[in-house]
Amino acid sequence: MIPPPNVTGKLHVGHALQSSIQDLLTRWRRMQGYNALWLPGTDHAGIATQLMVERQLATEGTSRRELGRELFLDRMWQWTEQYHGNIREQLDLLGASCDWTRERFTLDAALSHAVREAFVRLYREGLITRGEYMVNWSPKLGTAVSDLEVETKTVQGKLYHVAYPVEGSDERIVIATTRPETMLGDTAVALHPEDERYTHLHGKAAILPLVGRRLPFVADAMVDREFGTGLVKITPFHDPNDFEMGKRHNLPGITVIGLDGRMTAEAGPDFAGLDRFEAREKIVQRLRDEGYLIKIEPHTHNVGHSQRSGEPIEPLVSTQWFCDMRSMADQALAAVRDGHTRLFPDSWDKTWEHWLTNIKPWCISRQLWWGHQIPAWYTEDGRCIVAHSLEEATAEAGTDRLTQDPDVLDTWFSSGHILFFWVARMVMMALHLTEDIPFRAVHLTGLVRDAEGQKMSKTKGNVMDPTELVSEYGADALRFTLASLDSPGRDIPLNRDQIAGYRAFGNKLWNATRFALSRIPAEARVRETIDPAGLAAPERWILSRLSRVAAEVDARFETFRFDEACNRLYHFFWGDFCDWYIELSKPALSGEAPRPRVGDVLLTVLDRALRLLHPVMPFLTEELWQRLPGHEAIHPETICLAPYPRREEGWEDDAAEAGMEALTQVVTRVRSLRTEMGLGPKAKLDLHINPADPSVGRVLQEQAPLSRFLARVETVALGPAPEGARRDLVAGVEIGVTMERVEKTAMSAEERGRLEKELDKLTAEIGRAEDRLSNPEFLGKAPAHVVEGGRAKLAEMRERQVALRSSLGLG
Repeated sequence: MIPPPNVTGKLHVGHALQSSIQDLLTRWRRMQGYNALWLPGTDHAGIATQLMVERQLATEGTSRRELGRELFLDRMWQWTEQYHGNIREQLDLLGASCDWTRERFTLDAALSHAVREAFVRLYREGLITRGEYMVNWSPKLGTAVSDLEVETKTVQGKLYHVAYPVEGSDERIVIATTRPETMLGDTAVALHPEDERYTHLHGKAAILPLVGRRLPFVADAMVDREFGTGLVKITPFHDPNDFEMGKRHNLPGITVIGLDGRMTAEAGPDFAGLDRFEAREKIVQRLRDEGYLIKIEPHTHNVGHSQRSGEPIEPLVSTQWFCDMRSMADQALAAVRDGHTRLFPDSWDKTWEHWLTNIKPWCISRQLWWGHQIPAWYTEDGRCIVAHSLEEATAEAGTDRLTQDPDVLDTWFSSGHILFFWVARMVMMALHLTEDIPFRAVHLTGLVRDAEGQKMSKTKGNVMDPTELVSEYGADALRFTLASLDSPGRDIPLNRDQIAGYRAFGNKLWNATRFALSRIPAEARVRETIDPAGLAAPERWILSRLSRVAAEVDARFETFRFDEACNRLYHFFWGDFCDWYIELSKPALSGEAPRPRVGDVLLTVLDRALRLLHPVMPFLTEELWQRLPGHEAIHPETICLAPYPRREEGWEDDAAEAGMEALTQVVTRVRSLRTEMGLGPKAKLDLHINPADPSVGRVLQEQAPLSRFLARVETVALGPAPEGARRDLVAGVEIGVTMERVEKTAMSAEERGRLEKELDKLTAEIGRAEDRLSNPEFLGKAPAHVVEGGRAKLAEMRERQVALRSSLGLG
């Protein structure tokens, strides 16, 4: 099931990651034969969507209040229907294989019924209650918001030190505060019971400056003796910690900041009606004028801000609906502890434990109009009736003179979008309401960041739009990149070079398929299975490698190691298949050195490789697979429903793998030696190979024509190399290369001049690179990948320098 994105929203690159991974898993399981359903849905996104429509109304010179609730909700539905298709289009671009016939919207009638049922049941169980509690209030939005919708920001503020007279004496105590506007609501001063500095204040009171209110001293162990002077003003209705302390000491509360963010009448006639920040400045000036302000210090501290409006949150006491999560949290904790629900990676277990152990009552009401209206009705005499419908409420109340609660439920109550918390809500609700867990395994990804590891934001200008990335590089390249970077417990640094690299991988798939289709004999077909008996070593080798890779990829998908699975797929297709097997097949397909059933093996391996890749790269693999002769034997319609390749133990051949591994390494080394010796491609070489392992020797001897073809040598001889040969040892095989001396001295003056010029230029570049990489300032400031890239480039240049000097006879 899709964690529902906002109905009118635009998918960001984090959504692209989630959608790619979920679709990968769905396609993989579907190909394994499971009846895999990926259920799509969208969230009505209460605050976000209502804000968008309210902004539109403002441009028309009206507001929701002027329209009234019924007409405003009509506009909301019009907006939703107009923009709902955005999400579908974007998910289609990414290749999401959802069952769109079952699409859900969190305000659908069936889901609304389920929400009301859950609310009524929890209310009747005593878990949902209505009362006055401290909430996070957003004055701009005019609603309470959850802790998860509050973004903590570090701000450069001020610490105001204010003198409070002690009643009945000349003593004045000093209290430090970051919010002097709230002091008008002070009802006590707290001190630590073991703070010896203030034992004489026990049982006494302070006088509130500017107001004259008597503030009793209360002793509370929660006071931090090290902060400021160790004395804390208590404002029960404007600070969550003070609210709890006020309850412990039965302190009264005074609301001095209203729901609109302005000072109330209880703040006094001098300040009533002022914006809270305007009031701060006026209060500070009054304190200064009347001699109560001791000093002001710069102070860095964390302040909660509304994610939606960006303003500082105002902690207020408000009448709201709350859900007691304690018992549900205990069930969710047990589900993970007992292994019924597993988190991947398991490093998330600690976060799960911490968050659910310290969970607080959940404020589930919002002062909005768009959403699930709370199913509670009030009678004229003040009774509250919670019911499934107005009809049920009327019957229970014994009157039809009822008014429904105007608030709506928090979006999370119905969609249950921070993925971790969405999962936690789902687990808690499902266990309580259905007595079953919704998920047996939960894979949690890191954040997608930019190439430098910075969080993406519009202000930084580093946001990557997935629709633009798909347009430029293709969905398959983006999906493969995101899956290959999804490493457990780590954020994902994304850059365009990586996506371009995997687009090149897609091109490699295309070219490999085009080559195969252009060279295979007419009778060659994709085969459901192939008996390796009678096949030559290259064919036995590639089938063996394919079997092992299929097993490895399947195992990595099972444990959500998409990065490792993609790595194995990439290296098998690009390395084993394209770089080697296609090259190995050329002399056989051309008739130069025929081998049995090479065409069938080539197509069969290509078929299975495309099927292995399909969950990650669905578009390209479907297109190419449909072109393979004989693919209908695997599935008559689509690669989506073709079986996912599994391990074929009968194909696995250790001897063939060891022999061909030696052959490929020998060929690679001979090619390097040719470069190091400064020889052109036409230079005639003889290759001598002397393997330590007899079984490897048999493969090398059998495939001597292939070695000659791939290494571009005149002859291949088994045995020790003669005197004067250029020698090396690779994969347990001693190799020697000999050549006619005339080739070495046949360099023209023009060629020598060109090489000398290249050597001079290269030597200068090496010097500059060495200076840069030995510079502490550069090493301290440059990103790690830049430094590593520079070192790799330097190593390549040094290797080329050695080859050039050898070619020029300079040693």
